[in-house]
Amino acid sequence: MDDFSNVNWLAVIVGAVLSFLAGWLWYSPILFGKKWAEGSRVELGSADDMPKLAMGAQALALLLISTLIGITAASNALMAAIVAILGIAAFSVSVGGFVKKNNYAMMVDGGYVIAFGIIMIAVQGIL
Repeated sequence: MDDFSNVNWLAVIVGAVLSFLAGWLWYSPILFGKKWAEGSRVELGSADDMPKLAMGAQALALLLISTLIGITAASNALMAAIVAILGIAAFSVSVGGFVKKNNYAMMVDGGYVIAFGIIMIAVQGIL
């Protein structure tokens, strides 16, 4: 449990929340949403149409990843955080390929992972 003693929990929570909000913008029609939806073979809907289980799983995943970033920040292991983020991005792209998303949609998904990784690392550095 020593790994958790120096974790900046405020930064973990803020990083997860900002990353979740960034996902709303990232996948909205303002940025990449429309073309991503076409490449993913899904329809963009209203906020009421959001898949609740997927949104909950995303929130949990972001909190867990932000905790991992917090642990690496507390132990001065930034390279481990970067490797983890790149691994998650590559995995996201590979899953997209298996479900036959187009290249654009896969790059949007992988790009979001890198974006939220940057957000989480930056929040750890700022707070």
